[in-house]
Amino acid sequence: MHRWLTFPYCSVLQQQKLISKFTAAATADATENYYGRDCRMQHASEKKEFLSYVAAYSISSIIQPMDFSSRTPIRNLALAFIAWKSILLIVAVCSPGPGYDTSTSLSLSSYHQDKRLPAFLYYVSVKLTRWDAIYFTKTAHRGYLFEQEWAFGWGFSRLIKLCTTAIRKAGVPQYDGLESLVAIYIAHLGHFLSTLVLYKFTREIFPRSTHVPLLTSYLHIISPAGLFLSAPYAESTCALLTFSGCHLFKKSLGIGEESPYLRDLYVLLSGILFGIAATFRSNAILSGLLLLEEAFYVSFDLLKSGVHVQNLRRLIATGLGGLAVGAGFLLPQYIAYVEFCRSSTTVTSKRVWCQQMLPSISGFVQDHYWNVGPFRYWTVSNIPLFLLATPMHVILIRSSVWAFEHNSLSSQNTKPEKLSSVEIVYSQQSKALRSRVLRNLAFSQLLLGALTLVAAHVQIITRISSAYPVWMWYIASLYNSNNPLATGFAGLFASFLPPA
Repeated sequence: MHRWLTFPYCSVLQQQKLISKFTAAATADATENYYGRDCRMQHASEKKEFLSYVAAYSISSIIQPMDFSSRTPIRNLALAFIAWKSILLIVAVCSPGPGYDTSTSLSLSSYHQDKRLPAFLYYVSVKLTRWDAIYFTKTAHRGYLFEQEWAFGWGFSRLIKLCTTAIRKAGVPQYDGLESLVAIYIAHLGHFLSTLVLYKFTREIFPRSTHVPLLTSYLHIISPAGLFLSAPYAESTCALLTFSGCHLFKKSLGIGEESPYLRDLYVLLSGILFGIAATFRSNAILSGLLLLEEAFYVSFDLLKSGVHVQNLRRLIATGLGGLAVGAGFLLPQYIAYVEFCRSSTTVTSKRVWCQQMLPSISGFVQDHYWNVGPFRYWTVSNIPLFLLATPMHVILIRSSVWAFEHNSLSSQNTKPEKLSSVEIVYSQQSKALRSRVLRNLAFSQLLLGALTLVAAHVQIITRISSAYPVWMWYIASLYNSNNPLATGFAGLFASFLPPA
């Protein structure tokens, strides 16, 4: 049934009984106890290997069965996605009361005066529209009005606005809370599509592994971000755009797989996707480090080998992609600058941030309204939030160290193959490029963790890390899919409690 569930110290009948019992129990203790009655593991290493695979089945309470060699991974991922989202939705719907803030219901009821969504849909939209989601849906409805609203992803609110406008033009009546319902749908769709793209991207990075791509995708489904990937938040769509950009960037590095023109187009498109992602969440700009490193490599080749049309074209495409990343980050800042600073006729009527050398409304809002800055969050009262974020920070650090190791990719289970000399060179070059992408993404997530720890609300690392795949690859490589954080976060989120 499974290659890794056969052991030389058991008879065939004992192996079949063990597999049957294991599939039914799906727990390490029951399996180990049953195994001990029927046959004995004579080597500790074999027992350790067996139990590591048992740990991978800890998510089987949601996914039945988990077959890493399945020929229908999309179907399995879809079933797992539906099951997990259903669990989170039940937790959210059953969470007690409106919490300490009733601004959600007040905001939704103030949108329109004619119709209200059906009772259940309205109730769900109220439960999921919490914290930042209120800002996203409000700005999608009536545009950006106040300064502090510019701290919340311009791209996501514009996408909500675009979709609701299309729905109304299609003849759907105006409902209270329609923006919230549309945003919830976008979040779910973005999360599911990002899972599929992550699966394909992981197969590019670990092409000879059968379990890492699928298990990584399962981990993304049960991400510690929990209900934030279902609510009107920008995290899921940012992850979709980021993973898509990374996937295209990896394809742009292909050796002999695509034409040079197509590879240059891929690198340009990856930069455009990273730029769009930066309009959803500003931290997506860190993905642009892939293009920056590529520009350095191409520039070095130009200096070393002289100017060639192919290298020059590659440098131009990479540079344009980098400009797209920067444009995505700066576009919302420029729009706000025109609205708040250019429209003021006198210096005294302009806001303080308009006078700065590098005027940035998001930086000013974070500093002025939320007191965000280096070490400002380091207070005694915030110790519980630091403790909440600690597991994620530890995973980010450990997985980054793992990625920086020289044999990160060679450590995966692979079958030895007889290769020709040309194939060996090709394989070595491909592995070097994949390792480069892995290390670059590891550096990006390490930088994200450091910035969040020093100069942000530290607990948000549990959700913004959902767009960074290295830590999921690390856990998948260890066959460890147990993640109890997301369910707890769902209840806290829907009850309007931290983490925000």
